[in-house]
Amino acid sequence: MDDLPNQLVWEILGRIKNTVDRNNLSLACKRLYHLDNEQRKSLRVGCGLDPANESLTCLCNRFPNLTRIEIIYSGWMSKAGKQLDDDGLLILSNNCPSLTDLTLSYCTFITDASLSYLTSCSKLSSLKLNFTPRIGGCGILSLVMGCKNLRILHLIRCINVSSVEWLEYLGKLETLEDLSIKNCRAIGEGDLIKLGPSWRKLKRFQFEVDAKYRYMKVYDRLAVDRWQKQWVPCENMQELSLVNCIISPGRGLACVLDQCKKLEKIHLDMCVGVRDCDIIGLARRSSDLRGISLRSPSDFWGPLSVNTPSRLTDESLKALAQNCSQLESVRLSFTEGEVPSFASFTLNGILTLIKMCPIRELALDHVYSFNDDGMQALCSAECLESLELVRCQEVSDEGLQLVSQFPNLCVLRLNKCLGVTDDGLKPLVGSYKLELLAVDDCPQISERGIQGAAKSVSFKQDLSWMY
Repeated sequence: MDDLPNQLVWEILGRIKNTVDRNNLSLACKRLYHLDNEQRKSLRVGCGLDPANESLTCLCNRFPNLTRIEIIYSGWMSKAGKQLDDDGLLILSNNCPSLTDLTLSYCTFITDASLSYLTSCSKLSSLKLNFTPRIGGCGILSLVMGCKNLRILHLIRCINVSSVEWLEYLGKLETLEDLSIKNCRAIGEGDLIKLGPSWRKLKRFQFEVDAKYRYMKVYDRLAVDRWQKQWVPCENMQELSLVNCIISPGRGLACVLDQCKKLEKIHLDMCVGVRDCDIIGLARRSSDLRGISLRSPSDFWGPLSVNTPSRLTDESLKALAQNCSQLESVRLSFTEGEVPSFASFTLNGILTLIKMCPIRELALDHVYSFNDDGMQALCSAECLESLELVRCQEVSDEGLQLVSQFPNLCVLRLNKCLGVTDDGLKPLVGSYKLELLAVDDCPQISERGIQGAAKSVSFKQDLSWMY
């Protein structure tokens, strides 16, 4: 080992991804210890950091070239010692000149004041905040004004971020490429118009409304008609995820959907007001679409102020099949309140999509129309590698037995399916056709019944969902 050049040793160290293994290796000799200190780029700490500020100082001095730091206090209790506070971020800013990526999760002692310290980290390009309740809009504004290279910003459950001046400032910078805002109660769909020209640079956008606080926000901001007057450029958007949002024709997030031309992945979860014409237009504009996930609310779900029909039909699936020739991942879900006779997508619509697109991953949740005939049709799905059935109660043992005839299926997941038993898995036992079989909460399938049905099996059973 002593004869190896430093460059080769660094290459070896770089291939060791497990932190415990790398720490153990660095203790083998002084040379490895010092070389590891120089090369270590990432650090993840949390509840074991005690005393917090002093320990962080030691770590920053030991690893002078850190570029990525995660500070996570999930599960923290006072007996674990004091959390990192504002002085901790001052330590980071003074000792980590190469810092580019910072994640703060459950850091309840960090306030707005400390975010201004990060402005001295000239290379900071990514900031992710998850439940930092003492940080508000003023702190975010001071950060974005000082960190001109910010490309990624994630705000998750930042409940005190009420002012949105920082959104307007980011809009003028036009540098942001990845923005995620989840369950920040004071930020609604109407506020997003402040991003202005920055929509042009965004490649990845996630927006999730806290469903418990949705209606109050909706009633306060129905004046989002200004979306109609301002063009929203989204020509570089590749990934879009909207959860618990309201899609109103001609305004709000509907304008974002209308302008996406390079989408590769889209996730619409419990979004009220999504219409066939939205999905049809999206399919025609985004021919490079590779993945789509749709979870539709029932007609009895959503604010009373929204009267737009939200039911999607086979017309949406037909448009995807005809225009998205690279589509390989599809997830269709419906809520518990959906009435079987009113299910949006028919079996023919789903099978049209499977026949015309190279679907590799298919997940169906609460899709009443999918039955044994659908399983029979999947026997000719040459590209299908992964199938997940959740609460698909029309699939019986007869349909499940056909899995052994699926050409290239490797992964099968069954969750809360009432119509299947151990008998449906018998053709798979001993064949080891599947790489993975995962069975969760299916009352008529036993742990014994899945043994030998795949190279790797997983079994969980909690039947409380039935009562």
